[in-house]
Amino acid sequence: MGGKETSDSVRIFVAEKWIGSVVSFKRHSKRVLILKVVLENGLLNVLTVYASHSGKLEEEKEIFRNEMFRLVSCIPQNEMVVLAT
Repeated sequence: MGGKETSDSVRIFVAEKWIGSVVSFKRHSKRVLILKVVLENGLLNVLTVYASHSGKLEEEKEIFRNEMFRLVSCIPQNEMVVLAT
């Protein structure tokens, strides 16, 4: 999926055979995007993230962890989640 992201934005590649199964694609920030795919047994949410480096300030890491928690907690419990870092 094309876009105007800068070169430091997180991306995800989808095999051609799965393109028709993609329900949604949403970028939450330069570091986080969610791809939702229909599978035989339900919906799969793939969260692609660029996690904080070990050299970052603890405050920045906490902000990132809170963002991840908020995003994952908004996904219905009957949907699958895969976190790709």
